[in-house]
Amino acid sequence: MNSRKVRVRFAPSPTGPLHMGGVRTALFNYLFAKKHGGDFLLRIEDTDQARYVQGAEEYIIEALSWCGLNPVEGPGIGGGFGPYRQSERKEIYRQYAQQLVERGNAYYAFDTPEELDQLRAAAEAEKQVFSYDLHTRGKLNNSLNLSAAEVEQKITMGEPRIIRFKMPENTDVIEKDLIRGEVKFNTNQLDDKVLFKADGMPTYHLANVVDDHLMQITHVIRGEEWLPSMPLHILLYEALGWSETRPQFAHLPLILKPTGKGKLSKRDGDKMGFPVFPLKWTDPKTGDVSRGYREDGYFPEAFVNLLALLGWNAGTEQEFFTMDELISEFSLERVVKAGARFDPEKAKWFNRHYFQQKDDAVLAAAFRPLLAEKGIDASEERVVKVVGIVKERCEFVAELWEQSDYFFVAPESYDDKTVKKKWKEDTPEKLQEITALFQSIEQWDAAIIKEAFSNFMNEKGWGFGVVMVPIRLALVGTSAGADLFDICEIIGKTETISRIQKAIAKIG
Repeated sequence: MNSRKVRVRFAPSPTGPLHMGGVRTALFNYLFAKKHGGDFLLRIEDTDQARYVQGAEEYIIEALSWCGLNPVEGPGIGGGFGPYRQSERKEIYRQYAQQLVERGNAYYAFDTPEELDQLRAAAEAEKQVFSYDLHTRGKLNNSLNLSAAEVEQKITMGEPRIIRFKMPENTDVIEKDLIRGEVKFNTNQLDDKVLFKADGMPTYHLANVVDDHLMQITHVIRGEEWLPSMPLHILLYEALGWSETRPQFAHLPLILKPTGKGKLSKRDGDKMGFPVFPLKWTDPKTGDVSRGYREDGYFPEAFVNLLALLGWNAGTEQEFFTMDELISEFSLERVVKAGARFDPEKAKWFNRHYFQQKDDAVLAAAFRPLLAEKGIDASEERVVKVVGIVKERCEFVAELWEQSDYFFVAPESYDDKTVKKKWKEDTPEKLQEITALFQSIEQWDAAIIKEAFSNFMNEKGWGFGVVMVPIRLALVGTSAGADLFDICEIIGKTETISRIQKAIAKIG
């Protein structure tokens, strides 16, 4: 850890919905910053205008907010290092790209896309791969091979041009990654990446290095897909004279699909029936809708807890963490190098834990809109009681209805198997006597009903199963459900008797 104040950034591209892997990157940056008393920034890397998707930036911000990952600087927030959208920083990048050309670390390339396509096709015909690098750049249409007058003329004529980094020859770039340890690259294996495009926009490589320097970023924590770019970024820091203050790097492992090889994708979620995005996403062009963890009923703390353990562990048996506990326990040293396999069943398991921990009133508030959709207007007190009784059978708010519908709506049909097995010839007569008993109970309370019922059964010498199952069938429609006397209390005396009479009439 260097002595500067820790500053990290999450820098997504607004090219579509934020994948859960991206949220995990944001989470690990957030935890690292909070652990070390530092700053967590949001920067929108929208340099690729061709792939920009309307609404994606708003989606990213909303997803981070839902997860509780609130940046202290960023679009709409402000801060002393803005603007925080790269599209608003174009002139800054142009200045540094020009500086690299003037210092001999970069050059103008005038090759047209058609010319490069022809070179690629020619290489492919010989079963080779064309690369614009130190081996080929000496024969191509660039300022390394043209006279200063020719270059000036092309620029004056407005000929399209890009700026490429001039990769040094046979140089080892060695870096200690904070997760992977020492990594080594040789520049002879690297190509001359584009730094500044013909449309006046920088590429990711130049923009992120310039921004990280100007925003005083101390640690770059990102996905392992960026590991091959690290040597170029280190060389850019050197070429710009920023080696002394460049950030340390940490490359996170991939999140792998539940079965088979490869990283987790939307296709895996579609095929296996689980979301891969934090929030629901509607494609602005096609109208296609992708599921989100929020809309599927997951709590943000369950989603965050799940992500935290994909590639990191605290070194203990603990699996459930509050955000404060994650901040306290988090360290890059305990992030693994190998890919972390995602288990959709484990995701449900996490949600069940947080569901059971929720206060009944909180769950009832979440349940009430679902009841309203079904045209049910129940008192808050009643909904809270019902939730308290049935929640242990649930993992999601949506399941509360499946487990509690009979508290709000009388059954219209009765389970055939239970009727055949438990509804005897004398059942209607016995239920009429139970109805009379219920009519006589003045204080309609589960404990009092149970006591009166038990005394009555003992007096009659009836086996409890003889009438308990038929009563439940009358109240619920099946042989399952909550405690019978809790059901009686909550639906009320009048409704209890009404349902029993209805069952007698319909079953006979």
